[in-house]
Amino acid sequence: MSANVVVRSASGALETAGAMASIAFEGLRNTWRVRQWWGEFLEQAWFLVSVTALPVFLISIPLGATISLQVGDLARQLGAQSSTGAIIAVGVVREAAPIATAVLIAGAGGSAIAADMGSRRIRDELDAMDVMGINPIHRLVTPRIWAAVVTGILLVSLVIISGIGGGYFFNVIVQGVTPGAYFSGATTLLQFADLLQALFKAGVFGFLAAVVACAQGMNCDKGPVGVGRAVNRAVVNTFVLLFAANYIISSIYLVLVPQKL
Repeated sequence: MSANVVVRSASGALETAGAMASIAFEGLRNTWRVRQWWGEFLEQAWFLVSVTALPVFLISIPLGATISLQVGDLARQLGAQSSTGAIIAVGVVREAAPIATAVLIAGAGGSAIAADMGSRRIRDELDAMDVMGINPIHRLVTPRIWAAVVTGILLVSLVIISGIGGGYFFNVIVQGVTPGAYFSGATTLLQFADLLQALFKAGVFGFLAAVVACAQGMNCDKGPVGVGRAVNRAVVNTFVLLFAANYIISSIYLVLVPQKL
């Protein structure tokens, strides 16, 4: 009995992965037809920015402040307060900013996309589009994928600025480190490749969140309960994929890019 459960679970996971891969490839295949989806792209991009910009801003400042307080206290005990800015900048740019962006893209943006697509599913809008000869993936999924990618890149930039600003306030104003030492340390270990990696991560996270949300919404069960379950699965699956992708990208980056000492 347990073996049958495992087989069914593995089969369901493979079917879900196949559906997501199919939607992703089909959505990307229509990218070059920009005139068909640019209006929906602008609408979705504005919607994602409106639901994530303020939470990202409110999260990033305390995030940088927390890193600053923890690192600053340890650095003071070791007599290395001048290196606090470097540690804060590297931590925010490499890991904290992409992770914060991923959480909000998946939680706020992904859940909204899944709910929207699920609502269209239970209202038979997707079937109606098929009857009219309109590919729902081309019309609905492609703009949402690129809207999530662009929004993720913009949000990670906001997190970096706010996080380093929050770290500056608590490290300089509260802990007494000089501004020159803070910014000098911030440029000691940080590289331009670190910023490119953060932007790349944010784009990948946005892409994965949109694909998972669209796949779950378009294949949900009929009824409000089905939409609710689809939203829940979309958020959970997105978090799992994002943290796995973050580990893989960070591992490859550390191998390919020499780090400053």
